[in-house]
Amino acid sequence: MLDMRRREFIALVGGAAAGWPLRAQAQQPAANLYRVGLIFAATPLSEMAGPDPIHPLARTFVNELRALGYHEGRNLVLERRSAEGKSERLFDLVSDLVEHNMDVIVAVGHPNIIPAVKTWTTVSIILAPILFDPVEAGVVESLARPGKNVTGLTITPSAEIEAKRLELFRASLPDMHRLALLGMRSDWEDPFGKSIQAAAGQLGVTLFHAEHSPDDYTDAFAAITRERPDGVLVANTPVNFAHRRLIVDFATENRLPATYSNRDYVEAGGLMSYGTEISDLLRRSATYAHKIVSGGKPADLPVEQPIKFELVINLKTAKALGLTIPPGVLAIADEVVE
Repeated sequence: MLDMRRREFIALVGGAAAGWPLRAQAQQPAANLYRVGLIFAATPLSEMAGPDPIHPLARTFVNELRALGYHEGRNLVLERRSAEGKSERLFDLVSDLVEHNMDVIVAVGHPNIIPAVKTWTTVSIILAPILFDPVEAGVVESLARPGKNVTGLTITPSAEIEAKRLELFRASLPDMHRLALLGMRSDWEDPFGKSIQAAAGQLGVTLFHAEHSPDDYTDAFAAITRERPDGVLVANTPVNFAHRRLIVDFATENRLPATYSNRDYVEAGGLMSYGTEISDLLRRSATYAHKIVSGGKPADLPVEQPIKFELVINLKTAKALGLTIPPGVLAIADEVVE
C-alpha cells in the first residue's frame, strides 16, 4: 500500500514537472510591440500594402525595418496612410495616427504637413524627405539639434540644387532654347520654382509653366504638345514621383528630352536625372525610427542633409531621341545606363 502511494506521488510530481516549462513559458512577457505610422503624399495606398510593397520607397522602408529586426505580426504594427495626391489631407492623416497611439510617425515632409507637426507635439515624428526649410518653418530649432519632437532628412540643402539640374540639362542639350517646367502651381511659385526661373534667365532659356493638378496631367501635356519645347524639367515633387511612369511614357511617345530629380525616373526610361537618391532617405528614416523606439529622442537626432548628388544618364533613351550627350557631361555622370 505504501509502495503504491509512493508510486502515485512520483507520478503526480512528474506530471506536474512536465508542465512547469510550458507554464513558465506562458507566463513570460510577450516581446515588445512597436507601433509605426507611415504617411506618403501621393502614392496609391494599395501600392504601400503588404510585406513587399509595389511602391519602391515603401518597399525600401519595410525591408530596412525588417533588416533591423522588426516584423509585422510579431513585434511590429505598421499603419500605412496616403493623401493620394490631396496634400490637404495630411493634417487629418497625422491626427488619425496620433489617435492610434503610434510610437513614431514617418511622414513625407510636404509643406502642408507643417500645421499637423506644430499641433501634435507629444508624438515622435520623422519627416522624410523634407521639402521645405524646417528651421524657417519652425518645426525644429536647428538642424544639428532639433530640440522638439520632430527630426528628419532633407532632400536638398537649398533650392539652388534645381538651378544646378537645369544647368546640367542645358549642357546636355546645347541647342535648347525653350523649356517647360512640369509642375503644380505651388511648384512654380515656391523657392525651387523661383530658382529654376532665375537659372533659365541666366542661361538664356525661355521657360513656361506646364501646370497640372495632383491627379490630372491633361492640360499640362496638352500645353507641352502645343508649345513643343526643346525639353521638359519635371518638378521634384511626391505627386510627380507617384506618376513617374505616366510622365516618362508621355516624354517618350512625344520624343521629348526631359530631366528628372532622381534615378527612379531614369530606370523607368527617362533621359537623365540629377539629385539625391530618395530610396536612401527612406532607408535612413527607418534607422531613425529604430533609434526612437529604442529610446532615442527626435530632439537629439540631427536633421540630416544629403551629402551626395548623382547624375544618371540613359544613353539608350538618348539614342532613341536622336541625341548625342556631350563627352564632358558623360565624364561627370555617376552612372550611365547603356
